[in-house]
Amino acid sequence: MRAKLGVTALALLFLAGLWLVAAPFVVGYQPRGAALTAATVNDLWIGGALAGGSFLGLVWYAADLLHELTTRRGKLRRSG
Repeated sequence: MRAKLGVTALALLFLAGLWLVAAPFVVGYQPRGAALTAATVNDLWIGGALAGGSFLGLVWYAADLLHELTTRRGKLRRSG
């Protein structure tokens, strides 16, 4: 149960980070063709860090899960 909660939280954080990166352009508070505003730069840095960190967490979880599954499979083959 805790693993599902953790993966769900990481997935939501990843989506929130992507939204922060896209929001200045989707919502329109970054004028087209103008220099980046302070709010846009902030959203890009925070959103990128949030999306990147949560993506690394998801990859780490997937790698750990894959390692656990392959270890169990090897133990089952040896005992069977």
